[in-house]
Amino acid sequence: MMDFIVDDYNRGQALKERGEKYIPNYDGCIKISTQASLKMMVAPGALVLGSPLLAGFLFGPDAVAGLLAGAIVSGVQVAISASNTGGAWDNAKKEVEKDRSAFRAEVASKGINLKAIREKLAPLGDKEPTSQEDKDLKKWIVRETNLREKHIAAVVGDTVGDPLKDTSGPAINILIKLSAITSLVFGNYIKSYNVFQAIKNGKAKAPKQ
Repeated sequence: MMDFIVDDYNRGQALKERGEKYIPNYDGCIKISTQASLKMMVAPGALVLGSPLLAGFLFGPDAVAGLLAGAIVSGVQVAISASNTGGAWDNAKKEVEKDRSAFRAEVASKGINLKAIREKLAPLGDKEPTSQEDKDLKKWIVRETNLREKHIAAVVGDTVGDPLKDTSGPAINILIKLSAITSLVFGNYIKSYNVFQAIKNGKAKAPKQ
């Protein structure tokens, strides 16, 4: 996706230099994400639908019951963890953005020019300022830098957290339902035609020596 966007952006810049109109290729991005999502859903779909059938036809109804119980117990834990984790990261970003807004308001109210301060302290490099005035000025730069770094980390966390709380967490509910419905649909066949039942019936019909 990123390679496609970079290539499309470069193509757009070349078109603009020639005086032509540039329209971003949104359809290309949609196509890439759609194809990737469909491809990546094959394995989870096969796992959800195939696990109860495989367990049932091999080991019988009791194995399916155990599989569904395990899916519910572990699925609920994963869903709650994913939703809470995503929500925490999302709220963390909002809190950091609130702190940055408060800092900008404070800077504006006191008439502080951060750009001028940076230019003034630039000759010092990594050295600590000696005068008290420069030390006080550097505190504003340090605060701004810390808030910027926190915001970068919060954005990364929110990028991971949004899918957790909006898609992955709620999707566990669908996973549990699909496994249960598949087991119910094939329940009679699983009961009558599983491998263990066939072995048991074979032994029952075998003539006594």
